[in-house]
Amino acid sequence: MRIWLLGGFRVGVGSRTITEEAWRLRKAAALVKLLALARGHRFHREEIMQLLWPDQAPQAAANNLHYTLHHARRTLGATLTSASPYLRLQSEQLALCPGGLLWVDVEAFDDAASVARRTREPAAYRRAIELYAGELLPADRYEDWTEARRLELRSAFLSLLVELAALYEERGEYGAGIEALGKVLAEEPTSEEAHVSLMRLYAFSGRQGEALGQYDRLKEVLSKELNTEPGPDGRRLRQEIEAGSFPGERPAGGPQPEEPSSAGRHNLPAGRTSFIGRERELVEVKRALAMTRLLTLTGVGGSGKTRLALEVARDLVGAYPDGVWLAELAPLADPGLVPQAVARALGVMEQPRQPLTDTLAETLRTKRTLLVVDNCEHLLDGAARLVDALLDS
Repeated sequence: MRIWLLGGFRVGVGSRTITEEAWRLRKAAALVKLLALARGHRFHREEIMQLLWPDQAPQAAANNLHYTLHHARRTLGATLTSASPYLRLQSEQLALCPGGLLWVDVEAFDDAASVARRTREPAAYRRAIELYAGELLPADRYEDWTEARRLELRSAFLSLLVELAALYEERGEYGAGIEALGKVLAEEPTSEEAHVSLMRLYAFSGRQGEALGQYDRLKEVLSKELNTEPGPDGRRLRQEIEAGSFPGERPAGGPQPEEPSSAGRHNLPAGRTSFIGRERELVEVKRALAMTRLLTLTGVGGSGKTRLALEVARDLVGAYPDGVWLAELAPLADPGLVPQAVARALGVMEQPRQPLTDTLAETLRTKRTLLVVDNCEHLLDGAARLVDALLDS
């Protein structure tokens, strides 16, 4: 089961997608949302009754819960003759998908944010930011049980953008930092921290006029929205820029921020041409990749599957601690040689008296790696056998 809560509510059960509009009983959808947000995806039945029917007597609330649970199970696909694998009531605890595979986008976002802050890699930050598809459950904006979590997630999203901009500033990538801060101000125009950081990046880029214009915008929005003025950091920075004492663009040949090398972390070919458009597909592939260990891109020949996969992979170098690796199967004619092609891409050597597939499984067992296996269609059996073995291990 997969549940999306950011930017809108939908549920994936197997190959079916259940949208918000498909829930005939609104409280049944609310029940699933509550459990998806809950720690451990379970709630005591009395807590649920209190959250969904706070003004009703206990017996009436219990009857409503029973009726709502029945509708939720039917919507998720349970039949009258079989117990629901998706919603189980055990010892007064209602659990969502107990014992099964459950993916929730909010948890994926939280996990990706933790990885980004631990690794301090721009690619890891971008991955987390792209998982934030919008505010939490916008159709339930006025429900008390969503408000605190919605504010928390929005704050985390904006903080990630500010932290990413700071990383770009350290690396001298001012244009990328300016873009990240622009997204912050589009969401939160009164963020003084973002305005001041944007002033600094403009000044570092030699765009002093835009830096001073940013201060004017900060002053205007604070006066209009909060009836206050910029703080000392913003005022001091403005004075330094006006006086010409704030450093502009770093001079050529001067000390530059140290750029961490990506050598040794991927074997992807350099792009020969610009990749224009398909932003929506890029984000969709990254979000899909976050919810599964195996993602397959299909399409007719010449539709751009390889190019799309490579662009996604390039943007994720740094998000995987043990690298991003491309195994190209196009030159092969024998399905039995698929393990050799993957081993060559990963730099894995064959071991005496051990099947190469076992060696690959042992090597990858403890690693966090993205493996792109391209051109599988003429070697389906060999590619599928290897992928199954790696995923099983």
